Amino acid sequence: MKLSKYARTVRFEPEHYARLEKLALDQGKSMAELVRTAIVSFLDGQPKLSASERRHLRVTEYMQVALDAIIRENHPELRETLVLETDRRMKLHHGA
Repeated sequence: MKLSKYARTVRFEPEHYARLEKLALDQGKSMAELVRTAIVSFLDGQPKLSASERRHLRVTEYMQVALDAIIRENHPELRETLVLETDRRMKLHHGA
């Protein structure tokens, strides 16, 4: 049997596979059909940024660039400390 160039193998964690298998059985679908439906649903549901959200992100980026320029020019000795503190807070508050 020759597979389409679009055929792929996907590996699941055992607990995820079991949940998918049960869901497919409950819905009377094959695993492949269930996974394809889930992927299409995910892709179609990806949020698009509104003009307002894009503007907000642009303003935020602008402020960051402006502050970095001001700090580099007026307080270059503080820049590394500020970057380290930012990284610390990102980990603390956002797990990143």
